[in-house]
Amino acid sequence: MASGFSFGFAGDDIEDDGQQSPSQVNNVSAPTPSAAPSASAFPVQGKPLLPPTHHDIGHMLSRLPSKIAYSLLDVELEEGKTIQIPRRELWDVRVQLMAEDDGSNISETEPGLGEHDVKTGIYEGGFKSWESSVDLVKVLASENAPTILNRDPCVLMELGCGTALPSLALFQWAMNERKSEEKQPLTLVLADYNPSVLYLVTLPNFLLAWALAQRESTPALADAFSLEDEVELLPGVVEAFKEFLASNQITLSFLSGGWSPEFIELLYNSGLPSNPTGNVQTLVIGAETIYSPFALESFVATLLLILERERKERPSGHASSIIGAKKMYFGVGGSLDDFVNRMSGLGASVESLREESEGVRRGVVRCFLSS
Repeated sequence: MASGFSFGFAGDDIEDDGQQSPSQVNNVSAPTPSAAPSASAFPVQGKPLLPPTHHDIGHMLSRLPSKIAYSLLDVELEEGKTIQIPRRELWDVRVQLMAEDDGSNISETEPGLGEHDVKTGIYEGGFKSWESSVDLVKVLASENAPTILNRDPCVLMELGCGTALPSLALFQWAMNERKSEEKQPLTLVLADYNPSVLYLVTLPNFLLAWALAQRESTPALADAFSLEDEVELLPGVVEAFKEFLASNQITLSFLSGGWSPEFIELLYNSGLPSNPTGNVQTLVIGAETIYSPFALESFVATLLLILERERKERPSGHASSIIGAKKMYFGVGGSLDDFVNRMSGLGASVESLREESEGVRRGVVRCFLSS
């Protein structure tokens, strides 16, 4: 039987689910702890991992509902700047699932909409937004990511993306910063263990970010915001979204399933359809992906395979990773120090980018392979 658990830390989950102001990132009550977790958080004995799968964006868009409700998360950056990142409301996800109801219990068919932060081997936390993902947004802004997006071809891979806050920030900066006629290719690979997370929150969040940024300049969006905090997917809206991506050389690619060598092969055979060459800047990001010893080992192996593959296939480019996590995941065994030691022991260079001491102690590190 799969065990479920909550990390049980104040401020762990910044999902408001419509119950409080989205800007109250530091005033969230702790999730309710569930039964004691097993020592190995993932996988579950007797349950195979979900197989790596590439999801066609056209098919995903065809499954969207007629409207999407959202809230805005305010993330404070350096020098008094703020970025607002849209997120689909979880109650809106539940409404969609009830409309598609086949008589089953939603909390059973979609465990992430029940009481658990993670249900091991079944649901990996993707419906919720985690504080380390906000830390990644802040680091990306301080690392001058908006300028790099305008200068070089870029490949961004977010492993364990969930609501994809860091990728959404990069997407918004790409829309705002890339003003020249000859835009550099940008490929965003969004990977989450659960395909339902990609369909129900990840892709909708990207469409929301585009709609909010382009509402004044896109005729198809003229009447899409007639309802407060909702975007109506009127005829032409989805097509306008696809046309925008194509005309701006932005590729969105979606992968689900467990991390494995098969996942890596799928990533490079199907997940990178544009596969840019030359002075490509490749960045792998992940937040809260190392919460248990097994998850840590699986993530480290996958990350190193990607960095090695990038070094081999794009020798004139540059590949690195930025990872955010808690200093310690009490009760399940993972820690940021263990991740740093493991990566360093396997030959990667690791440097600290950010330390957070308020509330739950967290950190952000950069990892790369020396040439």
